[in-house]
Amino acid sequence: MARQHKKKSQSKSIQNRRARFDYQLGDEFVVGIVLNGRETKLLRLGRGQLQGAYVNVRGGELFLLNATIHPTNGIPLSESETIQDRKLLAKRKEIEKLIAAKQQGNTIVPLELLTRGRFIKLRIAVGKGKKSWDKRDAIKKRDDSINTQRQIRRS
Repeated sequence: MARQHKKKSQSKSIQNRRARFDYQLGDEFVVGIVLNGRETKLLRLGRGQLQGAYVNVRGGELFLLNATIHPTNGIPLSESETIQDRKLLAKRKEIEKLIAAKQQGNTIVPLELLTRGRFIKLRIAVGKGKKSWDKRDAIKKRDDSINTQRQIRRS
């Protein structure tokens, strides 16, 4: 009998690239996210955006704010559904750690939407905002490493 191979989905990773530039990141957590069917389908197609999104704590629960899901012609979403607050699913101990970090003045930053497996997950991290001179140092280090790589390739 012939084996049946599962069809691999063309899932696109949705990342928040500015997070690593704007924040000094600490502990990372992977949490679930509550979505409806249309939102799930759109995220698997790569139609989401985490830029400017953050995680807030309300009533002992985590919520993802300012994350955008863009509709397509085949999968419509109303204007209120594109930027609505979405509940995050985490263990009680993880939530308590995040609440403690938030009380110390840190920010909970979403890093990446993981769309590969059966469930859609969100990778979040505790971050402390960088100052402008920290950002300039990061740009300088990045440019120096690019220049050294170019010189290595030339020789």
